[in-house]
Amino acid sequence: MLADVTPLILTYNEAPNIQRTLGQLSWAREIVVVDSGSTDETVAILARTPRVRVIHRQFDSHAKQWNFGLHETGITTAWVLALDADYVLSSELVNEISALRPPCDVVAYTTSFRYCVSGKPLRGTAYPAKVTLFRREGARYEQDGHTQLLATQGKVRALRHLIYHDDRKPLHRWVTAQNRYMELEAAKLSATAAAELSRGDRLRRCIVLAPPAMFLYCVIVRRNLLDGLPGLYYALQRTCAELLLSLHLLELLLGKREHSRTHR
Repeated sequence: MLADVTPLILTYNEAPNIQRTLGQLSWAREIVVVDSGSTDETVAILARTPRVRVIHRQFDSHAKQWNFGLHETGITTAWVLALDADYVLSSELVNEISALRPPCDVVAYTTSFRYCVSGKPLRGTAYPAKVTLFRREGARYEQDGHTQLLATQGKVRALRHLIYHDDRKPLHRWVTAQNRYMELEAAKLSATAAAELSRGDRLRRCIVLAPPAMFLYCVIVRRNLLDGLPGLYYALQRTCAELLLSLHLLELLLGKREHSRTHR
């Protein structure tokens, strides 16, 4: 199975992460990276691995970047393993993928994640399982708020073993990215009818409830309180992200009221 899988990675200034990601891809015959114009050591690090092929493309949206990687970079294998640059495959997951014999009607596999803070794996995470391994033919991503979803036609199964989500970029990079993501997420939540939103997204649209609910979910339900300082750091990260979302939602509401006043 591994011989028929090409890892596909998107990068932008991922020097603190990319070497660890590549370290668990020694089995891959080719690794395709779509870089969005990195200005740090990312491209130099990638160049040290001969099996890596880097294609440069200016970023416009996550969905368009992934679709470009899937269909316009010359990937020839039947399967693609889509990875963020801070994903590190567990050795158990590599062995599981190697042993797969996918039935014809199975088009994709989801993977669960173990979140890490400064390299320490946490007991739990708010990060959902995602489709990471899938048949390339006919696959296409669609933009969904700040992220992207893979449109699949066929059965999707779950892999048993984990990917480690281990982002070691500095905090200011995280805050900048989250602010951009939550602006997009607020636009999506505001434009979607409540009946079409999940229970979690309806809670997020309530604005004041989501940040404290996220903190309690992390420290109690996901047991991050038992992870010490890394667990507290993660819980505050997720709470901060929800606060940014609340601010963007409020900004949209204030803008609508102002627009309504001026057009009376």
